[in-house]
Amino acid sequence: MTLEQISILNYKNITEAQLQFSPKVNCLIGNNGMGKTNVLDAIYYLSYCKSFTTSNEHIAAIKHDADFLMLQGRYSRKGSTEEIALSVQRGKRKTVKRNGKDYKRLSEHIGLLPLVMISPLDWDLIRGGSEERRRLMDQIISQGNRQYLDALIRYNKALEQRNSMIKNDYRDPLLYESVEQVMDATATIIYKERQQWLEEFSPYFMRYYQAIAGDAEQVRLSYKSHLGELSMQQIFNANRDRDHIMGYTTRGVHRDDIDLWLGSHSMRKTGSQGQCKTYTIALRLAQFEFLKKYTGTTPILLLDDIFDKLDEQRVVSIINVVSNSQDFGQIFITDTNRTHLDEIISMMSGDYAMFMVENGNITPIASRQEEANQ
Repeated sequence: MTLEQISILNYKNITEAQLQFSPKVNCLIGNNGMGKTNVLDAIYYLSYCKSFTTSNEHIAAIKHDADFLMLQGRYSRKGSTEEIALSVQRGKRKTVKRNGKDYKRLSEHIGLLPLVMISPLDWDLIRGGSEERRRLMDQIISQGNRQYLDALIRYNKALEQRNSMIKNDYRDPLLYESVEQVMDATATIIYKERQQWLEEFSPYFMRYYQAIAGDAEQVRLSYKSHLGELSMQQIFNANRDRDHIMGYTTRGVHRDDIDLWLGSHSMRKTGSQGQCKTYTIALRLAQFEFLKKYTGTTPILLLDDIFDKLDEQRVVSIINVVSNSQDFGQIFITDTNRTHLDEIISMMSGDYAMFMVENGNITPIASRQEEANQ
C-alpha cells in the first residue's frame, strides 16, 4: 500500500499543502519546530482518525487561527485506488469519507490503511504508565482482528457505565448484573487475544532488537493481567467493596500491562537512553511485521527523528534494517541531519523524494527522477 498524494488544510502549523509522494522513500528535512512531524501526523490521522501527537484533536490539531481542518489522501491499495477525506470543525464531530461515502462508524475505517509510526513520543512506552502499553496492544490487534475491536469497544462502554454507577453509589446488585455480564464476556475475548498476540509478537520484537543492538543484550516481554487466575465476574465479587471505596472499577483487563525486560531486569528501571530508544524502535518494527502478516497489506512506515540519542553503530544498524526494500514498502523519514537521509537513499535502489520543511511550508527539493534527468 502506498500514499500517492495528500492535501493538507489548516493542520497545526500547516496552512495548506498538496504533496506528491514517492512509492518508496520520502524524506523531510528541516530544523526542529518547522512542521516535519506535523506532515507525518497528518498521514497518521488519515489511517487512525486521530492524531498521534495530540490528545484532543478537535482543538490542538486545528491551526490556531482557523475554524476547521481538512485532510485528503489518495492511496494505492491492493490494485485499487482509495480516496480518504477527513474533516474536523471546532465544536463538532469529525467526518471521514471513503471514496465519497461516509462511514456509519469510525471503527469501520480502522485497519483499512495499516500504518506504523516511530516517534520520540514512544519513550512513553517505557517510562509511561500501563495505559501506554495497553494502547500499543489494542492498536496492533484491532487492525487485524475485528472481533477484538468490537469486544474492546463493548467492554470500555460497559466499564464507563459501571464506573458511573459506582460514582453515584448505587448498591443494588441487579443494576450491575447486565453491565458486568457484558464485561465478563468481552474481557474473556480481550484476555485471550492479548495473550495469543504477545506469544506471536515477541519473536518479531526480539529479532529486531538484536538486529539493532547485537546479541549481547537479551530482551523479552511478558503479559500481566488480573485475569490470569480469576474470571472477570470473580474479580468483581472479590473487589466490590474496594471499588466503592475507590470510586471506580479497580481491576480488570483495563488494567493489563506488558512487563519489559532487559536480561533479568526491568527495562523501565535499568535501561539507558540508547537501550530504551532501541527497545521502542524494535517494538514498532515488530508491530510493522505483525500488521503486514495479519492484514495482508504492507503498512506505511513513518520514522520521526529516530536517530537521536543513538550511537553510530545503532544508527547504521537501523539504516541497514529499513533500507531492505523487500521487507518494507513506503517509508517517510524526518531528520534535521541530511547525512542520515542521504545514507538511507544511497543504500536503496528504488525511487525517493525529498522535501524541505520551513515554518509549515513544504517544498520538494530532490527526487530519484530528477537525478535520472540530470
